[in-house]
Amino acid sequence: MNKTTQRALESLNFFMADMQAGIGPFLGVFLLAHGWQSGLIGTVMTIGGVAGMVMTAPAGALVDATTRKRAYVIIPGICVVLASAIVLISQEFWLVALSQVATAIAGAAIGPAVAGITLGLVRQSGFNLQNGRNQAFNHAGNVVGAGLSGLLGWLFGFTAVFLLAAAFGVLSIVSVMMIPRDKIDDRAARGLEEDADRDGKASGLRVLLDCKPLLILAGALALFHLGNGAMLPLYGIAVVAAKQTEPASFVAITIVVAQTVMIGASIVAMRMAEKSGYWMVLLISFVALPIRGLIAAGYISEWGVYPVQMLDGIGAGLQSVAVPGLVARILSGTGRVNVGQGAVMTVQGLGASFSPALGGWIAQSLGYGPMFLLLGSFAFGSIGLWLFYAGLLRPACARPPDRVVSPPLPA
Repeated sequence: MNKTTQRALESLNFFMADMQAGIGPFLGVFLLAHGWQSGLIGTVMTIGGVAGMVMTAPAGALVDATTRKRAYVIIPGICVVLASAIVLISQEFWLVALSQVATAIAGAAIGPAVAGITLGLVRQSGFNLQNGRNQAFNHAGNVVGAGLSGLLGWLFGFTAVFLLAAAFGVLSIVSVMMIPRDKIDDRAARGLEEDADRDGKASGLRVLLDCKPLLILAGALALFHLGNGAMLPLYGIAVVAAKQTEPASFVAITIVVAQTVMIGASIVAMRMAEKSGYWMVLLISFVALPIRGLIAAGYISEWGVYPVQMLDGIGAGLQSVAVPGLVARILSGTGRVNVGQGAVMTVQGLGASFSPALGGWIAQSLGYGPMFLLLGSFAFGSIGLWLFYAGLLRPACARPPDRVVSPPLPA
């Protein structure tokens, strides 16, 4: 991969960060300002999350099969622009829900598509290093996007935040179009070896059931994200509801702190993976969530955002490198890497999708403090799975050689 193509790939990761996450954290306080309650806000977020979850594995299978992987970035970019317009025009429940569903369905393909494009450009041997760089640029994009969102929101109101997300969507489309189509090896992009001829199709469910290490990984991530998914938006709502800060700038701070830490965490994860594999990287990421929940429950204030979001940065930053890298290694040689990525993201998304509704209704019934404690406790299930199946997972998580770690899936 030449420097021009590498810069285009990294700029895609930079701009798609705000395209993916730019609206989400601000949507809660935007709707709160328009009279919505926390339970209803969590519900509309969950509706969009469930739609994205349902489509993630099929999208991964489509990315495996298609020779036009760039289209799976272009279409979500268009949907982000349209969704921003819908939310600004009307705050009716079903229109907001429709915008979130459309964005989630289109965005379901972004993760597998970018992973596939990266794998097709650098092959398995270069994936860990380039994926680490991708994630560092992605988190940097979140930092810049959140900082600009906070500044523009403070100066011009929430309308500017939604317009910025739309602009980043357009720049993502421009970036992916700069990656030459003929530089992406479609066989390498789906994890097929040079001499392999495994073109059979498989569903995401079948891939999970046929590969126990992948199933354990997905289960551990689902429990983690059931607790983690609602932490950021609900922490912002909790502090804003207490009238302790200005909404747009505070939400921007929550993102900037987390994403700045994620830049460093993704680089650390890349180096740890090169030296000793992914097992310990993921264990550390799981441990961060209960500590985060405890601090969030005790410090619902403008200053509490710093330790709370630094811990988010550690957990999410480590996973952003370890999860795609581990899935690519487990399924190397099977031709099912992207459907595997989609399957893991689907199960992970199952937890993340229900987290806002669960957290929102708990907060409405018991208060924000107990809610953060309960959400943080779900990670103990992830830690338990990871430790109990350590003997099975460690070989799959091990450092190179870049070979098939689990038996090839049947065609």
